[in-house]
Amino acid sequence: MDIQLDPARDDLPLMANTSHILVKHYVLDLDVDFESQVIEGTIVLFLEDGNRFKKQNSSIEEACQSESNKACKFGMPEPCHISVTNARTFSSEMDYNDFAICSKGEKDTPDKDGNHDNQEHASGISSSKYCCDTGNRGSEDFVLVLDCCDLSVLKVEEVDVAAVPGMEKFTRSPKLTVVSEELRNQIVRELVTLPADCWREQLDYYACCSQAPGCGELLFDTDSWSLQIRKTGAQTATDFPHAIRIWYKTKPEGRSVTWTSDQSDRPCVYTVGSPINNRALFPCQEPPVAMSTWQATVRAAASYVVLMSGENFAKPTQLWEGCSSWYYYVTMPMPASTFTIAVGCWTEMKLETCSSNDLATERPLSPSEADFRHVGVCSHMEYPCRFQNASAAAQEIIPYRVFAPVCLKGACQETLLRLIPPCLSAAHSVLGTHPFSRLDVLIVPANFPSLGMASPHIMFLSQSILTGRSHLCGTRLCHEIAHAWFGLAIGARDWTEEWLSEGFATHLEDVFWAAAQQLDPREAREQQELRACLRWRRLQDEMRCSPEEMQVLRPSKDKTGHTSNSGASVIKQGLNPEKIFMQVHYLKGYFLLRFLAKRFGDETYFSFLRKFVHTFHGQLILSQDFLQMLLENIPEEKRLELSVENIYQDWLESSGIPKPLQRERRAEAECGLARQVRAEVTKWIQVNRRPRKRKRRVKEEVFEKLLPDQLVLLLEHLLEQKTLSPRTLQSLQRTYHLHDQDAEVRHRWCELIVKHKFTKAYNSVERFLQEDQAMGVYLYGELMVSEDARQQQLARRCFERTKEQMDRSSAQVVAEMLF
Repeated sequence: MDIQLDPARDDLPLMANTSHILVKHYVLDLDVDFESQVIEGTIVLFLEDGNRFKKQNSSIEEACQSESNKACKFGMPEPCHISVTNARTFSSEMDYNDFAICSKGEKDTPDKDGNHDNQEHASGISSSKYCCDTGNRGSEDFVLVLDCCDLSVLKVEEVDVAAVPGMEKFTRSPKLTVVSEELRNQIVRELVTLPADCWREQLDYYACCSQAPGCGELLFDTDSWSLQIRKTGAQTATDFPHAIRIWYKTKPEGRSVTWTSDQSDRPCVYTVGSPINNRALFPCQEPPVAMSTWQATVRAAASYVVLMSGENFAKPTQLWEGCSSWYYYVTMPMPASTFTIAVGCWTEMKLETCSSNDLATERPLSPSEADFRHVGVCSHMEYPCRFQNASAAAQEIIPYRVFAPVCLKGACQETLLRLIPPCLSAAHSVLGTHPFSRLDVLIVPANFPSLGMASPHIMFLSQSILTGRSHLCGTRLCHEIAHAWFGLAIGARDWTEEWLSEGFATHLEDVFWAAAQQLDPREAREQQELRACLRWRRLQDEMRCSPEEMQVLRPSKDKTGHTSNSGASVIKQGLNPEKIFMQVHYLKGYFLLRFLAKRFGDETYFSFLRKFVHTFHGQLILSQDFLQMLLENIPEEKRLELSVENIYQDWLESSGIPKPLQRERRAEAECGLARQVRAEVTKWIQVNRRPRKRKRRVKEEVFEKLLPDQLVLLLEHLLEQKTLSPRTLQSLQRTYHLHDQDAEVRHRWCELIVKHKFTKAYNSVERFLQEDQAMGVYLYGELMVSEDARQQQLARRCFERTKEQMDRSSAQVVAEMLF
């Protein structure tokens, strides 16, 4: 029986049987075709079964070191000269099923009990065509279960790694005379466990092995959420082939990639970080515990740039006229969900005064900084770690590149390019060593559904951050930079604990941004208090408008991190399209961390945070890992009866606003910047009350110049007014040049326009809905709620123009508002 889930209602299944077998490395070899909107090619998986393997003996280690001292260079490994049949010449003799596309457009409501038993999903595979027991009991064949969806799998085969010249070094035999399954698996075991300092040689061997001929097709079956592979007679994970090649195609409607046009109307494609992550891009193990490395060769027309999660600044290699190849690799094991790719006619943006490489500065460490950098042994699995590299630890600004459509060149030069160095430097001053060696920044198309997304070595930013002054661009940049530590280098072991990523990034964006602006402590405190005020208002709105079950930061409670016997699990509310528009995990997480920092003092708290980063980088964590270490490192007099249990109860496992936060907000005096806004609001209320025709001249109000966050707060206060006259709204627009402000300010301005039916400014609303799609969903709701025929017509007109390009989840939510 196939598992059919309603994406508008159900939890997201993670089907991979990671308790039995793990992917250690992926090698992707892909072609991007914009005419058919398909990515196709092969992926080779190098696997390790559940047994522990000993480290390599000294002879192999010596061989590795001697090899890596030779011509092991960054970039594409040397070709292995192994004949490989082209993917398009294969025709599978087996029947294969295209993956079912889940139903769309149904009402976004959770299932009755809001939960699904892990065993139910994990055991669903047992009813597939090739029925088996992944627990290796009895005499049935072992099945490798991979997460995938919206893919066409064409063929699966075992890879004959023993055919690669020189592979005898990974065996005890000087010559490979008799090749068996056990010998091939032994080669892979030795290869995946090479020491970290052999990483160049390891990548070369992975590349050569991935091109090796096949040695037998494997049986496979598919359903809506998984690919199941078996080999007749292989009854355990140990017996199962440890190197397999999958021939597959993506589908244009696949939910892991978005095919669209950029701001210059050129075709492009990018991964969307959607609820299903990368399973519609390649078959993989999605559970975060499946930490792997990867390398990828991607071919596209020569006019396109390929950007990807990779440690190297890739450059194109011309294969033939009109076609280029790009190669990227990663040596730090990370979940497959962090893999990102973008292909388009991007242009690299540069400041005319300096290059990005000039900004990759290094300096000696001060004694106070040296105490938390490259000290002691790392706790993660072995890989070439920057935290153990003194040169990397001193690198305030990692090398970076910025890409965007050429039409955005001016905007990138005016704001973004000038902000990256101080923001990177600020992050380094707070947390220390940058976890990743480089950064690509891409301005994604207008349909991108959020203001930003961070992935290893690459960051997507919305075009909405480029307008107005530098404030929104700087804060969003700082937020995504913070994810390098919290979300990527340190990941959540259970995806329901999103606050471990988003709460930290939201809290740290304020700290980084204050340091990037070089504010004195008083100014920094004032700005951070103002942002806390704005977030408090947002949190109250979220609590009023969202279902209680979606307000909980640790919904699985004691079962957080638990999986079935096979390693399969589910993500609560993972397929609910409304969830991506909610900010509860950002806001409650932020207020919890702010509460802890105030309780313990910034110096104590951030000193601990640096220690925590050094201890847990390269690993996955649960809430208790952070909270237990925090309380153990805080002096008892500062803990004041805080415990992991009462933090769970007050902050993480309850809906609504945490009681400690309610008490804090009641007791906290309004900050100076917020009081200044109050005074300006009073002036505007007086202006609004004045009669249209005045008999005698009244002294004109003089309005103060406001910061962007103050403008947001001002407009939010004015939204609380029952009526504002067109004259007042026109004066507001003129006084603050609202057309030219950043997207956060213009969003509130559009809300005022809609609320008060200010028809002269409807063009501003239309512009916002088309150019700022990452923030426009809420406005559609406001336009429809008004029940004003002209506003509803405006909403439907804008949706008709953008729906074909709009992000799928956004379009689904908006369509339900409009129709």
